[in-house]
Amino acid sequence: MKIGRRDFIGTGSALVAGMTASRIARAQEPAAKPPSIPTRPAKVERLFKAPDLHPNALEAAPDGLWIGDQVSERVFKVDWQSGKVLHEVQTESHNTSGIAIGAGYLWLGANGGVSGRRPPRPTDKPFGEVIQADPKTGKTVKIHQLIWGGGVHGITFVPQTQTLWVTALSIQAVAEVDPKDFRVLRIRPARGDRPHGLDWDNGALWVLIAGDHVVQKIDPDSGKVLEIVTISRTSDPDPHGMCIHDGYMYYCDAGLGSEPAQICRFRIGTTATSQVV
Repeated sequence: MKIGRRDFIGTGSALVAGMTASRIARAQEPAAKPPSIPTRPAKVERLFKAPDLHPNALEAAPDGLWIGDQVSERVFKVDWQSGKVLHEVQTESHNTSGIAIGAGYLWLGANGGVSGRRPPRPTDKPFGEVIQADPKTGKTVKIHQLIWGGGVHGITFVPQTQTLWVTALSIQAVAEVDPKDFRVLRIRPARGDRPHGLDWDNGALWVLIAGDHVVQKIDPDSGKVLEIVTISRTSDPDPHGMCIHDGYMYYCDAGLGSEPAQICRFRIGTTATSQVV
């Protein structure tokens, strides 16, 4: 059948009108809700007390749990089961809020200021920075400034990439940096009230949001939140520093909550073993 020019134009106009009406109808439909994030409560187990009263940073290693205190600025390595002190150093940090072991160094998230909780020291600063220190002596090797400014809490070293991830509090994010020069490689959102504890497990980032009493599992490539674990505000110790070891997440009460110096843990369903290189 032969279609004339007038018929073709008429048919085309009707088709366009139909497509336009369809688009308008779809636009007026309620937007689809984003898929819900799997969320579950933590079943917290109390273990032992930290050597000092204000533990604010944790790091997992095969031979022990590293604990950084935010007032004494001492760092301890303790036995996983008993909490017995295996190693202790005095650092030149200030308001220690994160700790990592990797590439032969101790990395300290120095959050700036000590809120009058101890006498001032010459190495105190009013701003956040990362201190690279000797794990045997605690002496400072190098100080790294934060290009985003503000404070810093959690920090973790990833052996597979030989990089550090650091909390960037002023922009509510976590940043991957090259430990040699602190060049920023990636930034991912970490939204909530005070991103604090930070660790890497099986290719994912875990960020403890202290003020919200939740832990977020984050895809480091997309920044998408994959899972949320909630910590009770009424029955569990106050969460601050955090690390992961043998399928458990460990966290500490920094002395601001109802159970000062308490070290706790809960299962996160993985079987990864602590690895420090």
